[in-house]
Amino acid sequence: RLAADISGGIRQKRKFPQKVMVWLAVCSKGVSPLVIFENGTVDHDRYIKEVLPVALKFGNDTFGAAWTFQQDGARPHIHAKSQEWCDKHFSCFIDKDHWPPNSPDLNPLYYCIWDELAHQVNWEAVKSKKTLINEVKRAVRKVFVDVGFESCSSWTNRLYRLSQVKGNYLR
Repeated sequence: RLAADISGGIRQKRKFPQKVMVWLAVCSKGVSPLVIFENGTVDHDRYIKEVLPVALKFGNDTFGAAWTFQQDGARPHIHAKSQEWCDKHFSCFIDKDHWPPNSPDLNPLYYCIWDELAHQVNWEAVKSKKTLINEVKRAVRKVFVDVGFESCSSWTNRLYRLSQVKGNYLR
């Protein structure tokens, strides 16, 4: 028995004892390369330097010139310098004034991919930030193209359903 049980106390265990920030894009043809931020937080400068070039290369390699870049309302995404970079480099992107600032129901990463990744991670193996990063990398490789395709193909239906509930969250 645990010492906490014997003395009548409660031993709490954090569900996710290690944290790491990551960036990932999803489209109908799969998921982008994973960007991992091992240290610190992501501001607009890091976002511009470390994420946007990856997004641009992935989109161009996957679709050529015929694609649209969509982001959510995170601060680094809506910063004026980030918006300027996107306007200059992406052939088409949805700027911050034309996308709902908090729209998880319209973001395939939120309504499908993050959950799939969380299920693929072997949480028992996570003992440190390094093992968490390795598990996340392994999990991303296991997310099949079908998952991205299915989540993106449901997007039009989700948009319609959101219009029916006047922008409230979907259930």
